[in-house]
Amino acid sequence: MRIRIIQLGKDKDSWLKEAIFEYTKRLKPYCKLDIVQLSDVSIKHAGNADLVIKKEGQAVLSRIEAEDYVVLLDEKGETKSSLEFSRYLTNISIGKRIVFVIGGVYGSSDELKASADACLSLSRLTFTHRISRLILIEQIYRAMMIINGRQYHIE
Repeated sequence: MRIRIIQLGKDKDSWLKEAIFEYTKRLKPYCKLDIVQLSDVSIKHAGNADLVIKKEGQAVLSRIEAEDYVVLLDEKGETKSSLEFSRYLTNISIGKRIVFVIGGVYGSSDELKASADACLSLSRLTFTHRISRLILIEQIYRAMMIINGRQYHIE
């Protein structure tokens, strides 16, 4: 399985970098994971949310290929249990790279939303973008354990 995560901004906190590195290491036997960190343009264009959304959307779209299956993470997206998520990954990965997009602080552009194949929410709770990255990668790892019959997820 090939998975790409596109995120805006860098992982600045050492604890976050360490946690993401740990899950990335654990995932190596199960899937090819590629994390793309794009510049956070909200700092450069603070106060102009429309411009930030547009620029971020263009940057993300430039890193997506036509055959990719794009999953946009958004608070209004569909929620899934861990078991449902593992089945979902299995179904959408056939012949395609799965690209998860974590939008910016102001949300995602209409163009990016229109190009996404699916829209998922990690929870009904609200998380920071940095925490969302960690939750997503942990859930990908959990899904790989479920798919491979490993004892990480307890029903």
